[in-house]
Amino acid sequence: MRTRMAWAAAAAAILLGGPLAAEDFQWHGRVAPGKTVEIKGVNGAIDATAAAGDEVEVTATKRGRRSDPGSVRIEVVEHGEGVTICAVYPDVEGRRNECRAGDGGHMSTRDNDVNVHFTVRVPRGVAFAPRTVNGDVAAEGLEGDVSVRTVNGSVEVSTTGHADAQTVNGSIRASAGRADWSGDAEFKTVNGSITVTLPSSTSADVRAETVNGTIETDFALTVSGRVSRRRLSGTIGGGGRSLEMATVNGSIHLKKSS
Repeated sequence: MRTRMAWAAAAAAILLGGPLAAEDFQWHGRVAPGKTVEIKGVNGAIDATAAAGDEVEVTATKRGRRSDPGSVRIEVVEHGEGVTICAVYPDVEGRRNECRAGDGGHMSTRDNDVNVHFTVRVPRGVAFAPRTVNGDVAAEGLEGDVSVRTVNGSVEVSTTGHADAQTVNGSIRASAGRADWSGDAEFKTVNGSITVTLPSSTSADVRAETVNGTIETDFALTVSGRVSRRRLSGTIGGGGRSLEMATVNGSIHLKKSS
């Protein structure tokens, strides 16, 4: 993790064009199993690993060249579903930036170059929901459900729970230990490959589609409709829950865990 953080800092310095001013934020607290730790950033990577104990630990490292890192505040909102922690940038054109859980709140960063890198320790059984715009997300070795959203960045997920992930410019690699999700499990990007690893006991209705790439699966699949190297629809096991994988520029591989 230290190596990744050092690399992220160096990359940020290159992208921002010079020496960086830095400022750190730290928070820790208990979140009950079954509840969610949600991280909302705009510019910056999010890294998560398993916590050694029963407390969530969050470090946010703020770096800026032209803009003051102190202009971006880290806000913690505790609520009935868990905790939401946001990088809140200065208000833009009279519209207030605010931290709220889920789809609530508003974030804008016009003319502010501060990069906020979140490092999170997530306890067993606690769900994790990282959200950023410009940054990679790595959530590895977790023991709860994981749902990732970014725009310009790649995604790496491994958990004993279930997972879903979406980005636009970046690849997705996800490994989930549970196959009993409810609703839809979606793995979507535009420019990047998708690799999803699921338990051998998985039963799902599968839809996979790419434009410039191929599709491979380790699972025995009962195919519905025409078979194509770039479009696949079928059932693994007894079906019943939805698994959707879609990209434009990249290949798709559905793997079976040992």
